[in-house]
Amino acid sequence: MTRCGVVALAGKPNVGKSTLLNALVGEHLAIVSPKPQSTRLPVVGLLTRADTQFIFTDSPGLLEPEYKLHEAMRAAALRAIDDAEVIAYLHPLAEHPAPPLTQVAKLDRAPRAPIVTVYTKSDLVTPSTNLHHPPPPSTVVVSALTGAGLDELFAALRERLPEGPFHYDPDAIATQPMRFFAAEFVREAAFELLHEELPYSVAVEIDEFREGQEPVYIRAVVYVERASQKGIVIGEGGRTIKAIGQTARGKIEALLGARVFLELHAKVLPKWRRQPASLKRLGYGG
Repeated sequence: MTRCGVVALAGKPNVGKSTLLNALVGEHLAIVSPKPQSTRLPVVGLLTRADTQFIFTDSPGLLEPEYKLHEAMRAAALRAIDDAEVIAYLHPLAEHPAPPLTQVAKLDRAPRAPIVTVYTKSDLVTPSTNLHHPPPPSTVVVSALTGAGLDELFAALRERLPEGPFHYDPDAIATQPMRFFAAEFVREAAFELLHEELPYSVAVEIDEFREGQEPVYIRAVVYVERASQKGIVIGEGGRTIKAIGQTARGKIEALLGARVFLELHAKVLPKWRRQPASLKRLGYGG
């Protein structure tokens, strides 16, 4: 009998959820950044191994909301926990032991799904480090960068997934359309190339996506909240927005497996992170 189910990757911001999703699926799907809170919408990655189909959901980090976008991100993270068949609760090994997920997520009651505590970033902890209380056998210690512990994690998740038919084609790697990933990769490039707090003010909307031609044509708008930010995103002589486009294009081409012509424009959408109508337009609102 085959097994299939949703595995929510949950935890605080910057615990390695996106890096782990990419390692598990074997493709760069989710934004990875040293800056916390880069994941705003759940990214769903698929992996079919033998008789098991894993539907991994990389959810936003569990944070204290400061404005409307944060509220939407927290709501998405809680929905992912609620919808999961198994919860992989991530916590950095260097910060062992992990507090209970109910405490981190501020839940009134324990989730209905079984929880596997996953200690991440084991490559940052030297073997000589003396953990006062070593992780119990019911947990898994992994490094998404080296691949250590991933087979043990697959085994721990598989035994907790329900029996049932596959939900997706075994060759599929994601459920979201390429438009979604194109926007995310432009945003990831912004996180890489823009400094300090500016990437948090960036949102990306795909205006046009023509896949039936060579190269694939994509036109996207990079939104910021203030005119001064727009000038920084464009850069002197358009240098910065060109660099963002080049970086994003490489990521899109790698996932799409085709050449891409990416056209970017910068626009101001005032206070979009705090405006429900703007959040809804950009796909973040309910």
